[in-house]
Amino acid sequence: MPARVRPAGGRVAVLGGTGWVGRFICAALAERGQDPLVVARNRVPHVAGYDFRSIDLVTADVGTLAKVLRTEGVDIVINATDGANTNDGWDRTEAELRRANAEAVHRVLGAMAELPWRSRVVHIGTIHEYGPVGVGTPVAESVTPRPVNAYARTKLAGSVATLEAVREGVVDGVVLRLANVCGPHPSPASFPGKLLSLFREAAAGGRVELSIADARRDFVDVRDVADAAVKAAEASVTGRAVNIGSGMAVEIRDLVAHLAEAAGVPPDAVKETGAPVPSLGGDWIQADIRLAARVLRWRPHIGLAESLRAMWETG
Repeated sequence: MPARVRPAGGRVAVLGGTGWVGRFICAALAERGQDPLVVARNRVPHVAGYDFRSIDLVTADVGTLAKVLRTEGVDIVINATDGANTNDGWDRTEAELRRANAEAVHRVLGAMAELPWRSRVVHIGTIHEYGPVGVGTPVAESVTPRPVNAYARTKLAGSVATLEAVREGVVDGVVLRLANVCGPHPSPASFPGKLLSLFREAAAGGRVELSIADARRDFVDVRDVADAAVKAAEASVTGRAVNIGSGMAVEIRDLVAHLAEAAGVPPDAVKETGAPVPSLGGDWIQADIRLAARVLRWRPHIGLAESLRAMWETG
């Protein structure tokens, strides 16, 4: 096994760096003096300042990926790809999600195994990999994952592949299981992104009609997520799944009220309907984030109201 010796000029590649989470990871790296390499299908304006390689990670073979990583001297890969994304949306078959969330991860790990140096991976997973838990129970990393839908099952498969590669000595690294993300520039396909669109209409004089789940969720700002990813890239911990969230369960109605306040929309402009609300998880999600504090020296700094205000102001 090649030694974990960083190549001269070694750098960080952000896979899916054009996405919602990926763009903020790139920004966090740049703030620390890093020169991230963005790998994604299509170049977008907000990555114009970074080196970019156009690769479809769902279809690229191991050799192509390995050549790019080797040529660019990449020794740290942050995998922020997601089968449910801005371009493709959430309405995807399990086979499509498996190709993006699991099979592509295997090929990335295979490419990293071909590098002449030991490399590190930070794989971005999701809290939904655990499946529903009892109300009032913070979800710790010791919980056995029992995902209940195609998205969560395929994300878990990618996380498991990553942790198995670490155990086998192929790479070192960690999996970050993110709670629900909010904050600036949300993906239009996400719940915050759809909510933002509705409130834009209300602010223009319309009304918001939406179904609000009788549920509590853990929401973490995307900038805190980016900080966690960079800390994980720099940390020595390996072979662990680590939860990243606010550590609080917030009523969905409270989230809607915070956004209404940020948007300056009067309460009577929001009408709640009684339709059922589909969800990736159960009625309760609260991440136990004590491990992140211990092994990554990370904790969230941006509260929900501030996060939603920034989301409203930046779009």
